[in-house]
Amino acid sequence: MSGEFRFCPACATPLDWISAAEDGGEKLRLRCPSCRFTHWNNPTPVLAAVIECVDRDGQVLLARNATWPGRFFGLITGFMEAGESPEEGIRREIAEETALSVDSLQLLGVWDFQRMNQIIIAYHAAARGEIRLSPELAEYKLLAPQAVRCWPQGTGQALATWLRSRGIEPQWLEARPEQNE
Repeated sequence: MSGEFRFCPACATPLDWISAAEDGGEKLRLRCPSCRFTHWNNPTPVLAAVIECVDRDGQVLLARNATWPGRFFGLITGFMEAGESPEEGIRREIAEETALSVDSLQLLGVWDFQRMNQIIIAYHAAARGEIRLSPELAEYKLLAPQAVRCWPQGTGQALATWLRSRGIEPQWLEARPEQNE
């Protein structure tokens, strides 16, 4: 659940699972028995984009992260930075990871991704330009919207939502994400 936090960042005392009264009643959390620091373990906001390349007949850009095993191609994603709005953040991520410029953004929705303790804020981005991948991405592919296959977890739900908004019933991958080829 919270394997990365073992010691209090304020006083270095080992954290322990301690129940304490909160607004919603008693709650068991990692807390410092010395200085009463609480590790809240709140979900991290992650930004995602279904990128429609408007200068390439509306094809959808999917990319493979250089650190992912197999050949799974997914949406462009990234973490929001302090001081930026979600819209500013996804524009930045698209520019950093693909060198594309965004013409317009439309919020698709917000999904929880509990396995990774994240909240996904997903957008449709109409974008254009020459695709130049950052070192973070190994390769990309462009697909007609009708040829895209969605995955059941995380950002796959955002892709399915976008396809439905275009009148396309999503096709789903089988159990192995490597089949997204």
